[in-house]
Amino acid sequence: MPGTLYIVATPIGNLDDITLRALKVLKEVDLIAAEDTRRTRKLLSHFDIHTRLESYFQGQERARAGAIIKSLLAGKNVALVSEAGTPCISDPGYVLLTSAIESGINVVPIPGSSAIATALSASGLPTDRFTFVGFLPDKKGKRHRALETVSDLPHTLVIYVSPWKWAQVIADCLEVLGDRPACLCRELTKIHEEFVRATLGQLAASTAEKQPKGEMVLIVGGKRERPRV
Repeated sequence: MPGTLYIVATPIGNLDDITLRALKVLKEVDLIAAEDTRRTRKLLSHFDIHTRLESYFQGQERARAGAIIKSLLAGKNVALVSEAGTPCISDPGYVLLTSAIESGINVVPIPGSSAIATALSASGLPTDRFTFVGFLPDKKGKRHRALETVSDLPHTLVIYVSPWKWAQVIADCLEVLGDRPACLCRELTKIHEEFVRATLGQLAASTAEKQPKGEMVLIVGGKRERPRV
């Protein structure tokens, strides 16, 4: 019988956020495929887990997926973890996941931390409907085109932001989307966790003076209808 592929969510900052079920799975599987073995090794060491660890990062997904699928078909159980949060959501794992499904392998999600839900829950912006934009393209022109595709949506937007691209991303959001209410969620669940609730214009002005550091999620309000005259 084939083994099982577990999609395991891990903490995005505070290690105490890991679930009891995730710890049990990480201890019992035959192999952990990790996006960042250094970070995962710290997590495993903290909880005294000694399961075999192998690298599975973006750029060599297809090459590694084949070997992992062979292990699964041979009856081995495998846990997939990303650098932090839930795998396959703006993180490596999709190639392995689809290969496992096509091979008839049982896939079991182990839910837990997610930067999307964490940021939304405390942002102060509507959460009944939202669009996950993820990371925007590196080049300005492509960023603008990506933002234009969601500019008319009336509900909340969730954007992942790399620390070194924050100034460009906020400037482009302001230019394409207009000056909307927003919340910058920084270093979620970590010691320096911060929620900056302001408008895109105010955020752009503040970052011109001081560049924020750390991992960030930008929550932006949806397009508002103009009042009828």
